[in-house]
Amino acid sequence: MSDKLVFRFDVQGDDFTSAGQASVQVKKNLRQLGFDTDTIKRVSIAMYEGEINMVIHAGGGIAEVSVCEEYIEIVLEDKGPGIADIDKAMQAGYSTAPDSIRSLGFGAGMGLPNMKKNSDSMEITSEVGVGTRIVMRVNI
Repeated sequence: MSDKLVFRFDVQGDDFTSAGQASVQVKKNLRQLGFDTDTIKRVSIAMYEGEINMVIHAGGGIAEVSVCEEYIEIVLEDKGPGIADIDKAMQAGYSTAPDSIRSLGFGAGMGLPNMKKNSDSMEITSEVGVGTRIVMRVNI
């Protein structure tokens, strides 16, 4: 593969009926491209957690998945409230999700830790009041 293959998705905010659709589509695409189960699983989990975070916290955003020769890159961008304390947000169990979201079974504070665990690298840039950009890579 000399060029990268890019899949782009608009993630709708506060729409739990369509939440997760982008990660399901990425999983199907990677399966059709012949990727191994472990790679597909890691990309799908990282993508799903990021997608759910955008739905819950950011009013949606853009998810872009690039399939390159040596890795799969997931870029998540939103114009949400931003993350005030990234180190704190990376702690398992820490969540700013309201009770209404928790009652739906989301907001347990495992999103960012699961994204990090399922990617080989993860960079978060965030500015309060501006938004967040997360870049994850899963090596092939």
